[in-house]
Amino acid sequence: MNSPVTSQAPVAPLSAPREPSLPGPAGARTVRAAVAFGLAALNLRVAVASLSPVLREVRHDEHLSSFGAGALSTVPVVCFGAFAYLAPRLTRRFGPHRLLWWALLAMAGGIVLRSVPGVFALFGGTLIAGAAIAVGNVLMPQLIKHDFAGRAGLMLACYSLALSGGAALAAGVVVPLESATGWGWRQVLALMAIPALVAALAWLPELRVPERRSANRRRQGPVERGGADAAAPTLRALWRDRTAWAVTLYMGLQSLGYYAILSWLPTLLQDHGMSDSQAGWMLSFSSFPGMVASFAAPWLQHRLRPAFLAPLVGALLCATGFVGLLTSPVSGAYLWMTLLGLGQGLAIGLALGYIVARSPDAHHTGQLSTMAQGAGYLIACLGPLGLGLLHSVSGGWSLPIAVLLALLVVQTATAFGASRDRHVLESS
Repeated sequence: MNSPVTSQAPVAPLSAPREPSLPGPAGARTVRAAVAFGLAALNLRVAVASLSPVLREVRHDEHLSSFGAGALSTVPVVCFGAFAYLAPRLTRRFGPHRLLWWALLAMAGGIVLRSVPGVFALFGGTLIAGAAIAVGNVLMPQLIKHDFAGRAGLMLACYSLALSGGAALAAGVVVPLESATGWGWRQVLALMAIPALVAALAWLPELRVPERRSANRRRQGPVERGGADAAAPTLRALWRDRTAWAVTLYMGLQSLGYYAILSWLPTLLQDHGMSDSQAGWMLSFSSFPGMVASFAAPWLQHRLRPAFLAPLVGALLCATGFVGLLTSPVSGAYLWMTLLGLGQGLAIGLALGYIVARSPDAHHTGQLSTMAQGAGYLIACLGPLGLGLLHSVSGGWSLPIAVLLALLVVQTATAFGASRDRHVLESS
């Protein structure tokens, strides 16, 4: 409610507290920055979720096979993983605030491009939007750790809520917009670029922050700069760290389950006799309990003890929903979608929270975010493809759901390390 260009370059240092960049009360600046951050986060699932409701029309107009349609749905998730590894290098070049602004503009451009007639534009625009989202995915936890360090729990909750809310909004408005305007899917999908442009406009005041910091850093001596740079970890070091791997695997496995359901739930329900419109609505409906759970995840992460209890609850909710889809998918659909939404919303909120909580500072957060979301989303892309393959091989949904249940066990096991109260690269 989830190939790679491996970079071992550290994220640009963000060692100093955020300095005022605009006149006005500090509280007003903080609220403005939080609103801009929320608008940016709202866009990180819009391009993906807006395509699913009109995928059948896209297939017809662009003459896509089932495999082509599946590949189109998988491209963004692959981008989330592969292009995440470019984020550290780009952050060093542009700074995190300016890079997020460019990512929002690229996102809008990709969304518009995929609405242009032709398969090349469709896949090319999807690729550009997915790459931009990948960079945004990596930057968000780092910005929370640095810009909102005193309110990290609240901002994590808002970030998770914005992800689920953006997906629900995009999935819910596309078909009604088609009916209300009489436009085709191309024009309606192009409208999804507007929220990204609004977010880029709201983020403009934040661009002055990294510019001033860069100017200050140029005035610093080499010893001062070297000390900050030396504190930043490399991806190479994190690849050897057990805690980093636990966070990465938990991120990847929960994303795998989410994107598998996002891609195939309507088909599963349609195969059991549910109408197309009702099946699409059930997918959107699951986002609403997911929003509640993702918002509550940071609070539960810090309050529930032992720490492992929160991810265990999330896994049990998902497992119950999966079993329900096997036994009575249509008659109990609202119940199963509520449980799945709660479980998956809690899982993504916890996964993002672990990236921040397991990092001692913004340097580590940026690199752990790169590893967890880079490798994690490459794992996640196996969900839509794997579930479709298992369905084709078995001719039903029992085997695919059984595999998802088995992966929940592995996901729960990784939560032992991810929820442990220690930082990455910390000596035992």
